Amino acid sequence: MSRVGRKEISIPNEVKVQVDGNNVRAEGPKGSLDIKVPIEFKVTHKDNTIAITRPSDEKRDIALHGLYRSLVNNMIIGVSKGYVKELEIQGVGYKAQAQPKSLTLALGFSHKIDFLIPEGITIKTPKPTHIIVEGFDKKLVGEVAATIRSYHRPEPYKGKGIRYKGEYVRRKAGKAVV
Repeated sequence: MSRVGRKEISIPNEVKVQVDGNNVRAEGPKGSLDIKVPIEFKVTHKDNTIAITRPSDEKRDIALHGLYRSLVNNMIIGVSKGYVKELEIQGVGYKAQAQPKSLTLALGFSHKIDFLIPEGITIKTPKPTHIIVEGFDKKLVGEVAATIRSYHRPEPYKGKGIRYKGEYVRRKAGKAVV
């Protein structure tokens, strides 16, 4: 029994939603996104709500019911408010600098890393050790933040590297001299 799938999705006033069969398109102040829901599912748009109903109580349909309801909800939130991921850089000499189309990272390697910013994403660096990734597509924002973090994950001995804001890095003790 999918409790998430049964909830109706409320649509803010600034978002316009179009439902063509099983294609759902949302346009808002941040941008526009669309998703194709499987044919078996029924998408209904009434007033300022969207409801998704599943065809049967099979295990697969129950799982996909909650999934597609969440994807449509994330899409509507994204085009109205947007999503933000924040990253912190720790380490002596480690820094980041955002240009209009790329992000330059100095992470203690012999070379600088240039990361090309994809369409629909904005990256800001208010401090050289603080990166803010913003966008209207939740999946793309998460992918970009994970890619930037993967260039130098936080290591367990000194904690140097790129981490999400508020992420706890479990530290290990170094070699003990007896």
